[in-house]
Amino acid sequence: MAFPVHYLWWILALLLIGGEVLLPGYFLLWIGLAAAAVGVVLLVVPPLGLLIQAVLFALLAFAACVLYARVLRPKLDKSEPGSETLNRRGERMIGQRYELIEPIVNGRGKARVGDGQWLVNGPDLPLGSLVEVIAVDGTTLKVRAAT
Repeated sequence: MAFPVHYLWWILALLLIGGEVLLPGYFLLWIGLAAAAVGVVLLVVPPLGLLIQAVLFALLAFAACVLYARVLRPKLDKSEPGSETLNRRGERMIGQRYELIEPIVNGRGKARVGDGQWLVNGPDLPLGSLVEVIAVDGTTLKVRAAT
């Protein structure tokens, strides 16, 4: 008895999906899913020729990659809360209030943020005043007196 061809496609699918684990990027996953789909088609319609199998695989791989890039990826990018400010800690501080640990003199001072301190720019205010962050410029917070 000959080895069923659909098993070869499933083995290829496992290798491609396994390659995705080693080289992440969501590219090999979709091609692996296309190979698995060809295996399913061959399970249902076994006498397909090699050329038809290759064309079917190419079409399914292309369709799967387009589906991911145009439909799934935009939804995944928007679905993670906070992803728009990931690695931009300062932007998450806009609207937050902090206490001055150094008075703002000539437009410059320092505020306590968590267990650290940040430089602040804003109107002159005394030590201990509450300030609200209105913008971020690199590592300096632009602030105004909190109301």
